[in-house]
Amino acid sequence: MPQSTTVPWTPDAIGDQTGRTVLVTGANSGLGFHVATEFARRGADVLLACRNPERGRAALAQLNAAVADSGREASAELVGLDVADLASVRRAAADVLQRRSSVDVLVNNAGVMVPPFGRTADGFETQVGTNHLGHFAFTGLLLPALLAGDGARVVSVASVAHKFGRLDRDNYQSERSYQKWLAYGQSKLSNLLFAFELQRRADAAGAPIVSTAAHPGLSDTNLWKMTPLGGNRFGEALAGVLGRAVGQPAAQGAWPLLRAASDPDVAGGEYFGPGGRQEWRGFPVQVPAHPSAYDTADAAWLWARSVEWTGVDFGGLTA
Repeated sequence: MPQSTTVPWTPDAIGDQTGRTVLVTGANSGLGFHVATEFARRGADVLLACRNPERGRAALAQLNAAVADSGREASAELVGLDVADLASVRRAAADVLQRRSSVDVLVNNAGVMVPPFGRTADGFETQVGTNHLGHFAFTGLLLPALLAGDGARVVSVASVAHKFGRLDRDNYQSERSYQKWLAYGQSKLSNLLFAFELQRRADAAGAPIVSTAAHPGLSDTNLWKMTPLGGNRFGEALAGVLGRAVGQPAAQGAWPLLRAASDPDVAGGEYFGPGGRQEWRGFPVQVPAHPSAYDTADAAWLWARSVEWTGVDFGGLTA
Protein backbone atom coordinates (compact mmCIF):
# COMPACT_ATOMS: atom_id res chain seq x y z
CA MET A 1 0.00 0.00 0.00
CA PRO A 2 1.52 3.38 -0.96
CA GLN A 3 2.29 5.75 1.90
CA SER A 4 0.30 8.96 2.27
CA THR A 5 2.02 12.06 0.97
CA THR A 6 -0.09 14.40 3.09
CA VAL A 7 2.10 16.90 4.89
CA PRO A 8 1.27 17.09 8.62
CA TRP A 9 -0.25 20.40 9.66
CA THR A 10 1.91 22.74 11.76
CA PRO A 11 1.65 26.47 12.54
CA ASP A 12 3.91 27.08 9.54
CA ALA A 13 0.75 26.64 7.47
CA ILE A 14 -0.86 29.73 9.00
CA GLY A 15 -0.92 32.53 6.46
CA ASP A 16 -0.56 36.24 7.01
CA GLN A 17 -3.16 37.47 9.52
CA THR A 18 -2.69 41.21 9.07
CA GLY A 19 -5.96 43.07 9.42
CA ARG A 20 -7.69 40.34 11.44
CA THR A 21 -8.74 40.67 15.07
CA VAL A 22 -8.24 37.59 17.23
CA LEU A 23 -9.55 37.31 20.80
CA VAL A 24 -8.31 34.51 23.05
CA THR A 25 -9.70 33.85 26.53
CA GLY A 26 -7.34 32.51 29.17
CA ALA A 27 -4.41 33.90 27.17
CA ASN A 28 -2.00 34.53 30.03
CA SER A 29 -0.52 31.01 30.00
CA GLY A 30 -0.56 27.59 28.41
CA LEU A 31 -2.61 26.94 25.29
CA GLY A 32 -4.16 30.40 25.17
CA PHE A 33 -0.79 32.14 25.34
CA HIS A 34 0.63 30.04 22.53
CA VAL A 35 -2.44 30.61 20.34
CA ALA A 36 -2.25 34.37 20.91
CA THR A 37 1.49 34.45 20.22
CA GLU A 38 1.27 32.51 16.94
CA PHE A 39 -1.43 34.83 15.63
CA ALA A 40 0.51 37.91 16.74
CA ARG A 41 3.62 36.60 14.94
CA ARG A 42 1.60 36.63 11.73
CA GLY A 43 0.35 40.18 12.07
CA ALA A 44 -3.04 39.71 13.72
CA ASP A 45 -4.48 42.28 16.09
CA VAL A 46 -4.65 40.12 19.22
CA LEU A 47 -6.74 40.67 22.35
CA LEU A 48 -5.61 38.63 25.35
CA ALA A 49 -8.57 38.14 27.68
CA CYS A 50 -7.19 37.40 31.15
CA ARG A 51 -8.63 37.19 34.64
CA ASN A 52 -5.52 38.24 36.59
CA PRO A 53 -4.19 41.69 35.57
CA GLU A 54 -0.65 41.05 36.82
CA ARG A 55 -0.35 37.74 34.98
CA GLY A 56 -1.93 39.33 31.94
CA ARG A 57 0.67 42.09 31.85
CA ALA A 58 3.47 39.54 32.23
CA ALA A 59 2.03 37.46 29.36
CA LEU A 60 1.71 40.54 27.16
CA ALA A 61 5.35 41.44 27.77
CA GLN A 62 6.39 37.86 26.99
CA LEU A 63 4.30 37.86 23.80
CA ASN A 64 5.77 41.19 22.67
CA ALA A 65 9.28 39.85 23.19
CA ALA A 66 8.55 36.61 21.32
CA VAL A 67 7.08 38.46 18.35
CA ALA A 68 9.98 40.94 18.31
CA ASP A 69 12.36 37.98 18.08
CA SER A 70 10.57 36.96 14.88
CA GLY A 71 11.17 40.39 13.37
CA ARG A 72 7.73 41.96 13.84
CA GLU A 73 6.10 44.35 16.25
CA ALA A 74 3.11 42.82 17.97
CA SER A 75 -0.32 44.40 17.91
CA ALA A 76 -1.68 43.08 21.19
CA GLU A 77 -3.79 44.38 24.07
CA LEU A 78 -5.25 43.05 27.30
CA VAL A 79 -8.94 42.63 28.13
CA GLY A 80 -9.99 41.97 31.70
CA LEU A 81 -12.22 38.89 31.78
CA ASP A 82 -13.28 36.41 34.44
CA VAL A 83 -15.57 33.91 32.73
CA ALA A 84 -16.70 32.67 36.16
CA ASP A 85 -18.44 36.01 36.79
CA LEU A 86 -21.20 37.17 34.42
CA ALA A 87 -20.74 40.79 35.50
CA SER A 88 -17.10 40.55 34.36
CA VAL A 89 -18.21 38.83 31.14
CA ARG A 90 -20.59 41.70 30.37
CA ARG A 91 -17.96 44.34 31.13
CA ALA A 92 -15.39 42.57 28.98
CA ALA A 93 -17.76 42.18 26.03
CA ALA A 94 -18.75 45.86 26.25
CA ASP A 95 -15.06 46.79 26.38
CA VAL A 96 -14.29 44.75 23.27
CA LEU A 97 -17.27 46.17 21.36
CA GLN A 98 -16.13 49.68 22.24
CA ARG A 99 -12.55 49.03 21.10
CA ARG A 100 -13.18 46.95 17.96
CA SER A 101 -15.91 47.02 15.32
CA SER A 102 -15.38 43.37 14.41
CA VAL A 103 -13.81 40.18 15.76
CA ASP A 104 -12.60 37.65 13.20
CA VAL A 105 -11.54 34.83 15.53
CA LEU A 106 -12.77 34.06 19.05
CA VAL A 107 -10.99 31.24 20.87
CA ASN A 108 -12.93 30.22 23.99
CA ASN A 109 -10.05 28.64 25.89
CA ALA A 110 -10.18 29.69 29.56
CA GLY A 111 -11.24 27.03 32.01
CA VAL A 112 -10.83 25.07 35.21
CA MET A 113 -10.27 21.36 35.74
CA VAL A 114 -11.53 19.12 38.56
CA PRO A 115 -11.49 21.64 41.44
CA PRO A 116 -13.21 20.92 44.76
CA PHE A 117 -16.93 21.64 44.72
CA GLY A 118 -17.72 25.31 44.50
CA ARG A 119 -20.00 27.83 42.85
CA THR A 120 -19.28 30.83 40.67
CA ALA A 121 -20.22 34.40 41.53
CA ASP A 122 -23.61 33.71 39.92
CA GLY A 123 -24.25 30.44 41.76
CA PHE A 124 -23.35 28.03 38.97
CA GLU A 125 -21.32 24.89 39.66
CA THR A 126 -17.74 26.02 39.10
CA GLN A 127 -16.82 23.83 36.13
CA VAL A 128 -19.95 24.23 33.98
CA GLY A 129 -20.17 27.87 35.05
CA THR A 130 -16.60 28.65 34.00
CA ASN A 131 -16.00 26.27 31.11
CA HIS A 132 -19.39 26.56 29.40
CA LEU A 133 -21.77 29.23 30.68
CA GLY A 134 -19.24 32.06 30.86
CA HIS A 135 -18.13 31.40 27.29
CA PHE A 136 -21.71 30.96 26.09
CA ALA A 137 -22.55 34.41 27.43
CA PHE A 138 -19.33 36.00 26.16
CA THR A 139 -19.87 34.66 22.64
CA GLY A 140 -23.47 35.83 22.57
CA LEU A 141 -22.59 39.31 23.79
CA LEU A 142 -19.87 39.56 21.13
CA LEU A 143 -22.26 38.48 18.38
CA PRO A 144 -22.47 41.98 16.78
CA ALA A 145 -18.68 42.03 16.34
CA LEU A 146 -18.61 38.44 15.07
CA LEU A 147 -21.36 39.14 12.54
CA ALA A 148 -19.50 42.25 11.35
CA GLY A 149 -16.60 40.11 10.15
CA ASP A 150 -16.35 38.07 6.97
CA GLY A 151 -16.96 34.55 8.20
CA ALA A 152 -15.83 34.92 11.80
CA ARG A 153 -14.40 31.79 13.41
CA VAL A 154 -15.51 30.70 16.91
CA VAL A 155 -13.39 27.94 18.45
CA SER A 156 -14.62 26.11 21.53
CA VAL A 157 -11.88 24.27 23.42
CA ALA A 158 -13.01 20.84 24.53
CA SER A 159 -11.18 17.77 25.88
CA VAL A 160 -10.96 14.01 25.42
CA ALA A 161 -12.72 14.03 28.81
CA HIS A 162 -15.98 14.88 27.04
CA LYS A 163 -16.15 11.19 26.12
CA PHE A 164 -16.99 10.20 29.69
CA GLY A 165 -19.18 13.26 30.22
CA ARG A 166 -22.94 12.95 30.36
CA LEU A 167 -25.51 15.72 30.17
CA ASP A 168 -27.36 15.15 33.44
CA ARG A 169 -30.45 17.34 33.19
CA ASP A 170 -31.46 16.56 36.77
CA ASN A 171 -28.04 17.31 38.23
CA TYR A 172 -26.43 19.68 35.71
CA GLN A 173 -25.44 22.21 38.38
CA SER A 174 -24.52 19.45 40.85
CA GLU A 175 -27.72 20.16 42.76
CA ARG A 176 -27.82 16.59 44.10
CA SER A 177 -24.21 15.41 44.10
CA TYR A 178 -20.78 16.42 42.90
CA GLN A 179 -18.17 14.19 41.30
CA LYS A 180 -15.43 16.43 39.98
CA TRP A 181 -14.31 14.31 37.06
CA LEU A 182 -17.86 13.70 35.87
CA ALA A 183 -18.61 17.41 36.24
CA TYR A 184 -15.50 18.21 34.22
CA GLY A 185 -16.51 15.75 31.50
CA GLN A 186 -19.99 17.28 31.43
CA SER A 187 -18.54 20.78 31.07
CA LYS A 188 -16.37 19.67 28.13
CA LEU A 189 -19.31 17.86 26.52
CA SER A 190 -21.21 21.13 26.94
CA ASN A 191 -18.49 22.94 24.99
CA LEU A 192 -19.05 20.61 22.04
CA LEU A 193 -22.85 20.67 22.26
CA PHE A 194 -22.59 24.47 22.17
CA ALA A 195 -20.11 24.56 19.27
CA PHE A 196 -22.21 22.29 17.06
CA GLU A 197 -25.51 23.96 18.01
CA LEU A 198 -24.05 27.40 17.30
CA GLN A 199 -23.19 26.24 13.78
CA ARG A 200 -26.67 24.80 13.25
CA ARG A 201 -28.24 28.08 14.35
CA ALA A 202 -25.86 30.18 12.28
CA ASP A 203 -26.67 28.08 9.22
CA ALA A 204 -30.41 28.41 9.83
CA ALA A 205 -30.11 32.17 10.17
CA GLY A 206 -27.73 32.57 7.25
CA ALA A 207 -25.18 34.11 9.63
CA PRO A 208 -21.54 34.20 8.43
CA ILE A 209 -20.10 32.34 11.41
CA VAL A 210 -17.91 29.23 11.36
CA SER A 211 -18.16 27.43 14.71
CA THR A 212 -15.47 24.82 15.29
CA ALA A 213 -13.98 22.96 18.24
CA ALA A 214 -10.60 21.57 19.23
CA HIS A 215 -8.87 19.77 22.06
CA PRO A 216 -5.18 19.72 23.01
CA GLY A 217 -4.81 16.07 23.87
CA LEU A 218 -2.72 15.54 26.98
CA SER A 219 -0.65 18.70 27.23
CA ASP A 220 1.79 19.89 29.85
CA THR A 221 -0.13 22.97 31.00
CA ASN A 222 -1.00 24.60 34.32
CA LEU A 223 -4.52 23.18 33.95
CA TRP A 224 -3.12 19.63 33.91
CA LYS A 225 -1.14 20.45 37.04
CA MET A 226 -4.38 21.55 38.76
CA THR A 227 -5.57 17.94 38.83
CA PRO A 228 -5.40 15.93 42.09
CA LEU A 229 -2.06 14.56 40.89
CA GLY A 230 -0.60 18.05 41.03
CA GLY A 231 -1.90 19.05 44.42
CA ASN A 232 1.51 19.96 45.81
CA ARG A 233 5.03 20.73 44.65
CA PHE A 234 5.99 17.09 44.21
CA GLY A 235 2.67 16.34 42.52
CA GLU A 236 3.11 19.22 40.10
CA ALA A 237 6.55 17.95 39.16
CA LEU A 238 5.20 14.43 38.69
CA ALA A 239 2.30 15.72 36.62
CA GLY A 240 4.75 17.60 34.43
CA VAL A 241 6.91 14.49 33.90
CA LEU A 242 3.89 12.34 33.02
CA GLY A 243 2.48 15.05 30.78
CA ARG A 244 5.71 15.18 28.81
CA ALA A 245 6.13 11.39 28.76
CA VAL A 246 2.72 10.45 27.37
CA GLY A 247 1.53 13.82 26.15
CA GLN A 248 3.12 16.85 24.56
CA PRO A 249 4.33 20.37 25.38
CA ALA A 250 1.72 23.11 25.69
CA ALA A 251 3.00 24.78 22.53
CA GLN A 252 2.15 21.69 20.49
CA GLY A 253 -1.07 21.15 22.41
CA ALA A 254 -2.15 24.51 20.97
CA TRP A 255 -1.79 23.27 17.39
CA PRO A 256 -5.33 21.78 17.08
CA LEU A 257 -6.73 25.08 18.38
CA LEU A 258 -4.64 27.01 15.87
CA ARG A 259 -5.74 24.79 13.00
CA ALA A 260 -9.40 25.10 13.96
CA ALA A 261 -8.96 28.87 14.16
CA SER A 262 -6.93 29.50 11.02
CA ASP A 263 -7.11 26.74 8.41
CA PRO A 264 -9.17 28.16 5.51
CA ASP A 265 -10.36 24.65 4.59
CA VAL A 266 -12.01 24.07 7.99
CA ALA A 267 -15.81 23.87 7.88
CA GLY A 268 -18.29 24.71 10.61
CA GLY A 269 -19.02 21.83 12.96
CA GLU A 270 -15.60 20.21 12.58
CA TYR A 271 -13.53 19.10 15.56
CA PHE A 272 -9.74 18.85 15.79
CA GLY A 273 -7.32 17.09 18.08
CA PRO A 274 -3.94 15.32 18.05
CA GLY A 275 -3.78 12.44 15.60
CA GLY A 276 -1.76 10.04 17.74
CA ARG A 277 -2.84 7.15 19.97
CA GLN A 278 -5.83 8.00 22.16
CA GLU A 279 -5.62 11.55 20.73
CA TRP A 280 -3.09 12.34 23.47
CA ARG A 281 -0.39 13.75 21.22
CA GLY A 282 0.52 14.24 17.57
CA PHE A 283 -0.15 16.51 14.64
CA PRO A 284 -3.62 18.11 14.55
CA VAL A 285 -6.24 16.28 12.50
CA GLN A 286 -10.00 16.26 12.30
CA VAL A 287 -11.31 13.85 14.93
CA PRO A 288 -14.79 12.52 15.74
CA ALA A 289 -16.50 13.62 18.91
CA HIS A 290 -18.40 11.12 21.04
CA PRO A 291 -21.92 10.58 19.61
CA SER A 292 -23.40 12.34 22.65
CA ALA A 293 -21.89 15.61 21.42
CA TYR A 294 -24.11 15.47 18.32
CA ASP A 295 -27.37 14.93 20.25
CA THR A 296 -29.59 17.73 18.97
CA ALA A 297 -32.17 17.29 21.75
CA ASP A 298 -29.50 17.72 24.44
CA ALA A 299 -28.04 20.66 22.52
CA ALA A 300 -31.42 22.38 22.34
CA TRP A 301 -32.03 21.77 26.05
CA LEU A 302 -28.61 23.12 26.99
CA TRP A 303 -29.01 26.18 24.77
CA ALA A 304 -32.39 27.02 26.29
CA ARG A 305 -31.09 26.58 29.85
CA SER A 306 -27.97 28.60 29.05
CA VAL A 307 -30.09 31.49 27.79
CA GLU A 308 -32.25 31.25 30.91
CA TRP A 309 -29.29 31.15 33.31
CA THR A 310 -27.12 33.81 31.65
CA GLY A 311 -29.77 36.12 30.20
CA VAL A 312 -27.93 36.12 26.83
CA ASP A 313 -30.09 35.09 23.87
CA PHE A 314 -27.78 35.51 20.84
CA GLY A 315 -29.96 38.14 19.25
CA GLY A 316 -32.23 35.97 17.19
CA LEU A 317 -30.05 33.01 16.18
CA THR A 318 -32.92 30.55 16.25
CA ALA A 319 -32.86 26.81 15.75
